[in-house]
Amino acid sequence: MITHTSSEPIPTAHTDPINSRILSASEDRIQGFCVDPFGEVSRLSGVPVPMVLERIRAMLEVGVIRRVRQTLLATNLAEGALVAWKVAPERLDAVFDFMFREDPFSGHVVIRSTDAATPGAEYRLWTTLKVPAGLSLEDHCQLLLRLTGSEKFRIMRAKGIFALGVGHIRRKVIEPGEKAEAPAQMMHTAVIHLNELEWRVLTVLKRELDPSEIISDVWARRAAEAGLDLETFISICHQLDAKKVIGRFSTFLEHVKPTATGERVTRFNALFHWAVPPGWEEKAGGEVGRHFILTHCYWREAGPEFNNVNIMAVAHGTEKERVLAHKQAIDAHLRVQGIPVTYTNVFWGGRSEIKPSEISPIIYREWRAEREKALAQ
Repeated sequence: MITHTSSEPIPTAHTDPINSRILSASEDRIQGFCVDPFGEVSRLSGVPVPMVLERIRAMLEVGVIRRVRQTLLATNLAEGALVAWKVAPERLDAVFDFMFREDPFSGHVVIRSTDAATPGAEYRLWTTLKVPAGLSLEDHCQLLLRLTGSEKFRIMRAKGIFALGVGHIRRKVIEPGEKAEAPAQMMHTAVIHLNELEWRVLTVLKRELDPSEIISDVWARRAAEAGLDLETFISICHQLDAKKVIGRFSTFLEHVKPTATGERVTRFNALFHWAVPPGWEEKAGGEVGRHFILTHCYWREAGPEFNNVNIMAVAHGTEKERVLAHKQAIDAHLRVQGIPVTYTNVFWGGRSEIKPSEISPIIYREWRAEREKALAQ
């Protein structure tokens, strides 16, 4: 527990009723750049601003909230992909540690398994990867192959995005089959080039907030760090938002590991796979992506080793059977819509770590030079 100055305890569990109201708003409902994000959390949750600040700060300090930050639409700033790795079983934990601790460009690192020996099951390690625009995902993966001793990899770029959000607290009460009134619209990925000033603002904007920065005037320090007055800093942030490179302002829960209070936000992380015939990808993705339970839904080409899977989605839950019920409801909806599915599967997440992928071209060049020098010695 964190305490007030009055010695009253501040509840930090995500299940506390006030915290749940705050988190239901702060996880994924503040889209784009917001001048006063905590004020917006207050408006959406109905919790006064001072209490919003106090509770988020307290949850961050004890690790219930893993990070608070302005996210970016990194698919518009860097070349990105989901990468599946085949790694010898005895090397799996060591390669996991390297990807998480030593490669700043690998974001979500997960060890996955299937309930049966199915196509692609030998690919146990899955990572999200970003490299700065103009650089090669293939080259980076080849370097990681040499650095880690992995056997092979499969790069799966996003050809379309149908769902992208978090909202674990909101999704706890969603029933299987609950969905939007209309299919999800496919978002396309296209790399946008920024000038030096825009990169300077973006670099300080995206860094996660420490507890001392959970304040109403949240951007003043960041503007000073960028060497700009607040008005200019905010103006450039709005310009970046208009260019579709700003994601959401979000509090990220520790949703995999137990928190300091011993609670888990989720227990099961499922990567759903569907294969649909060529030409059906956008329609199928739209029908899958309209389901509220999903945090992510993409059109990705997995290739023959995965039975030509091309629609992937992620769902979380505290009970495995409940997660599977959501999957079954989506499968039933696809049948009703007349969408042919030639293959489907579930890859379950085990050990997992998440960090923001670095996308700075300067940092990339420095990192790569160091690694290649080490390999040459």
